[in-house]
Order: sequence, then C-alpha cells, then structure tokens
Amino acid sequence: MNSGTLSSREKVGLFMDQAWVRNGIIGVILFNAVILGMETSYSLMDAAGPLIIALDTACLTIFVIEIALKLYARRFSFFRSGWNVFDFLIVGISLVPGAGAFTVLRALRILRLLRVVSVTPSLRRVVEGFLRALPGMGSVFLLMTMIFYIGAVMATKLFQESFPEWFGTLGASAYSLFQIMTLESWSMGIVRPVMEVYPYAWAFFLPFILVTTFAVVNLVVGLIVNSMQEAHSEESNAATDAYRDEVLARLKAIEKRLAEREGVD
Repeated sequence: MNSGTLSSREKVGLFMDQAWVRNGIIGVILFNAVILGMETSYSLMDAAGPLIIALDTACLTIFVIEIALKLYARRFSFFRSGWNVFDFLIVGISLVPGAGAFTVLRALRILRLLRVVSVTPSLRRVVEGFLRALPGMGSVFLLMTMIFYIGAVMATKLFQESFPEWFGTLGASAYSLFQIMTLESWSMGIVRPVMEVYPYAWAFFLPFILVTTFAVVNLVVGLIVNSMQEAHSEESNAATDAYRDEVLARLKAIEKRLAEREGVD
C-alpha cells in the first residue's frame, strides 16, 4: 500500500510497530527500573534526588505517550489484546499520586519492569505457556494437597510426642513436610534428629521426598514446558498465516495492476 494513501492512524500504527521503536521502549523500561532502584537509596536521593525524580518522570511521560499513540492508532481494538490492557493498567497505576492513602502505590511503580514481558515475544511465550498450564496444574496441586494431607496426618501421629515443635499439630507437620519437600535442611535439620528417636523414620520420609520432590514437581515442570511449546507453535502458525495473507494480497495487487495496464493498452 502506498504510504500516501495511509491515514494518520495507520501511519502511527506502523510507526509503533517498528522494531527500533519497540527496542527503544524496552530500553526505557530497563532504564526506569534502574532509576526506581536508585530511589530506594537515601544517599543517592540526597546527592541527586531532583535529577533522579526528573528522569523517572521523563520515563513515565514516554510510557504515557506510547499508550496514547497506541490508543489513537487502534482505538477500541487496543483493548482486545490482554497485553495492551496489562500495559494500560501498569502505566495507570504509575499515574496515581503516591501520597496519603495511596502511598503504598509508590512501591507498585516497579511493576513497570514487567512491561518487558509484553514487548518481548520470548517472554510472552513463557507467560502464555504458564497460563496455559494452569488448568492441568490444578489437578497436580490437588494431588499434591492430598499427599500432603495424608503425610501430615501420618507424621503427626508418628512423631507428635517426641517432636511437638515440628509435628505437634497438623499445620506444623504440613509446614515441616513442605520444608522437607524443598530439600532445605531436611536431613540434618529434621530427618536425622527424628531418626535418633525413631530409627525407621526413613521409611516414611524417603518415599515422601521421592513422590513430592522428584515426581509431582517434575510433572508440573513438564506441564509448563509442554504448554510453552504449544504457545510457540500457535505463534509460529499465526506468523505463517499472516505472511501468507500478505503475499496473497501483494499478488492480487500485482494482478490488478497488470489487468489495468492491459486495459489501457
């Protein structure tokens, strides 16, 4: 399509879709994240507070202009994309005054860094894969809950009298088993002291670790990886379809021009 026939909205849309514009936005996001980190330092704020605040305001201004241009170019279709809505909310939170009852929102400004996800395809695939895996993960977490409940009841009945701090109640047992599942100081911190009183306690703890740590957790990882592959495949198919449609449109335009020339001749 000839650039002279494009409307102002289409020109703005093409401008915002250019690679150097997207990369520039990513650079501003990363720079703003550094600035927000600097604002947590009292010494830096004492030395260059006005400059840091001015740079933060400049970054926020760029984000607002970006969102405004996208809204102008795409109008209500802007909100059809979940990632655009995400960007809109993040920037909107940053515009809320960080004073009075809204002081806590000042800490939420660091959420601007998450905008890197929305403008980076590889990160989007990771998040989309995770979201796709949530339904399957629900069944896995239900299974994990059942295993923890059974393990907590057994551990409480077995070790409650000698180790009330770790297994005195159902909640304490569940927390101790969670620590064991993460393999954080599980041997010297909990299991070996228990085995000094109950020599055969390993027969309970080792199967629990094998089931939770090496089986169920790896199942969750497998679900996420599989969902990421599906998301990547769908994105590749969408890109292929878009390229095919563009080629077909160009071929039709060429055929139309040839037909017009033959008519003139």
